[in-house]
Amino acid sequence: MSRLPAISGRICVKALEKTGFYLKRWEGSHMILRRGYPFAQVVVPDHKELDRGTLRAIIRQADLSIAEFVDLL
Repeated sequence: MSRLPAISGRICVKALEKTGFYLKRWEGSHMILRRGYPFAQVVVPDHKELDRGTLRAIIRQADLSIAEFVDLL
């Protein structure tokens, strides 16, 4: 299992956009991304550094493995 990197919310969004996610809306400090097929919606906080548990939950909701996500960075 790969180690999760310490990244910001915006870097996370850029990585998710490579898999088909797009920015649906921005509410306060949270970015809501959506993918059409297969349908998925994730909320990414716009923080300088995401907590490891938060990042792990985002990756899980996007139906990615940690290794796949690290390759997108």
